[in-house]
Amino acid sequence: MAAAGVATGAGSAGAVGAFPARARGWRAAPPDWQALRRRLGDRLVLPADPGYGTARLGFNQLNDGQLPAAVAKCLSADDVRACLDVARGHGIPIAARSGGHSYLGYSIPATGLVIDLRGMADVKVHRDGKAEVGAGARLIEVYAGLAAAGRLLPAGSCPTVGVGGLTLGGGIGVLARKYGLTCDRLGAAQLVTADSALHTASPGRNENLYWALRGGGGGNFGVVTRFTFDTAPAPGLTVISLAFPAGSVPQVLGAWQEWVARAPEELWASCQIAGGSPPSCRVVGCWVGDPDGANQQVDRLVRAAGTTPTSRTVAPKDYLAAMQYMAGCSKDTVAQCHPTWEGGRLTRTGFVAVSRMLGPRPIDPAKVTDLMTGHTGIDLLLDSLGGAVGDLGPGDTAFPHRNSLASAQVYASATPATEARVKAAVDAVRDGLAGLGAHGAYVNYIDATLPDWGRAYYGENLSRLQLIARRYDPDGVFAFPQSVTAASGGFGRAA
Repeated sequence: MAAAGVATGAGSAGAVGAFPARARGWRAAPPDWQALRRRLGDRLVLPADPGYGTARLGFNQLNDGQLPAAVAKCLSADDVRACLDVARGHGIPIAARSGGHSYLGYSIPATGLVIDLRGMADVKVHRDGKAEVGAGARLIEVYAGLAAAGRLLPAGSCPTVGVGGLTLGGGIGVLARKYGLTCDRLGAAQLVTADSALHTASPGRNENLYWALRGGGGGNFGVVTRFTFDTAPAPGLTVISLAFPAGSVPQVLGAWQEWVARAPEELWASCQIAGGSPPSCRVVGCWVGDPDGANQQVDRLVRAAGTTPTSRTVAPKDYLAAMQYMAGCSKDTVAQCHPTWEGGRLTRTGFVAVSRMLGPRPIDPAKVTDLMTGHTGIDLLLDSLGGAVGDLGPGDTAFPHRNSLASAQVYASATPATEARVKAAVDAVRDGLAGLGAHGAYVNYIDATLPDWGRAYYGENLSRLQLIARRYDPDGVFAFPQSVTAASGGFGRAA
């Protein structure tokens, strides 16, 4: 699920607001948009143009007040280079957008340029299993393209999330325990840096940049235009869904933590707790294998919890069907698993979401239950890690949370009228989790009021990331409120 909100003014320590002031050497004159229009034609959308009202929108309706100066619909790396040549140095924010799911709307900067990559969405699978994917492809497009070739890529569950932002932040998903994070499957990336230079980052070529692109967060180092992924053969999968009676959260959560910590890597599972009086919960999962094996794992959980589910689904699916099931569009076609303005049925929404990371030790299930009691409308989504995710060390890629048991996302729907109140409640749950021993945070659930956010997202990798970002973007062309160069922290080894 992708979700979240905008900072609402006063918040906890570490809160960030508007885009930062620009660095040295910026020209006072606005960019020459007409020069860029000569290159892009009607693919450059300005505020007075037809279609601007739709072109500017991201996924989260709470960000609808952000009005970019221009949206450039790019079809190639050369289009991206042209955008930077025109806009660089004028003191306006410049940001790339793939799926538009940035929780705080950082991919639709107010008064700035949106480099829209969604026209670069091709998926090409080679005979050796390597897949070339345009940086604007949404996950449903990636899944459909790979499934047609009998391959898979571990990634997230929301079908309209862009593969670009997901990968660059790490890529937690429903097959992660067996196949790793999305960034762990990244073989190479093509990107345009702030000086309009085109680079390829891969093992043996721009290795520090390659390291940073695997979990260092979107927008920090340049505009990635193309990915090459090492895919895996797509086996049969089994999806799991269990609903438990209200009042059973302590038993289920306690059992779930022990269960996923010891489970085979073929099992991924999420424990989803709905706030209320009392809170309730369900467990959804995906098993790499047949239903017999999945049922054995489910039986282990039920015995440990001592609680019979009120409903139980264990069903075999092929790869694409399983991903659609997890996306909540199992009864739809691939075309329907797209936004309404592209002919699909999926609508936008308004929400606030924040995160912490659990583990490696379990947290007290009774205290988590107390924390969620009374918080009707707030969901706590615990997505299991471990398995292949932990096969790498915290410094092997920029994603540092290799020893975590699970990611914890706190999510709630909101409108502009309720945003401040909902944000305060969501932050209270986040901070309560920290008080119970949760730590860190996931950069793809970017959070405006997260204390010490640089260290929370990147841990000991922050200093190295800052050096790499300053090397490739010394003038802050891509600066935004939570870019790695804006984080507090010292500097470490050279890039």
